[in-house]
Amino acid sequence: MSNKSIEEIEKYILNISSYKAKIEMLVNSNKTTNKYVLLQTYEKPNKTKQIILEPSNIEGLEIEYDGQKLTIKNTKLNLSKVYENYEIILNNYMTLESFISSYESLKENDKTKIYEENNSVIMEVEDKTNNYIYKKSLYISKETGVPSKLLVEDINGKELVYILYSEMEIK
Repeated sequence: MSNKSIEEIEKYILNISSYKAKIEMLVNSNKTTNKYVLLQTYEKPNKTKQIILEPSNIEGLEIEYDGQKLTIKNTKLNLSKVYENYEIILNNYMTLESFISSYESLKENDKTKIYEENNSVIMEVEDKTNNYIYKKSLYISKETGVPSKLLVEDINGKELVYILYSEMEIK
């Protein structure tokens, strides 16, 4: 990937059909910052799964979406809840496939940018329809072509979510 152009890396990212990632996620609210460690998987067109590894009080919580049903499982208590015809998950700004979907849909409207900085290719999306989630920036290693982090900011430039991809397998 180190010899690939920005356009080739962009095309590679936009054509991801499945991935498995271990992520560290910091979520900032007005008063607190919460840290989570998760396993995320995705298979096109819309099958997602997230397993929480940390913090320990919600460890093992699984969130699965198959395009129609959202299932939340507490593996410690052997409980699950299914939500039928659940489409709001498509707005989940904490997943790579959500970023890709936003980037593709807003690219036609000149709401995206792609550029190089240091040893990264940065893909940005600005969505002015939501003050809370205004800008998303995906950092991709120029050497490997693999995402390294995803930042989500509000309209004031405050970082709401910081996702570090510590392990990623792309298919």
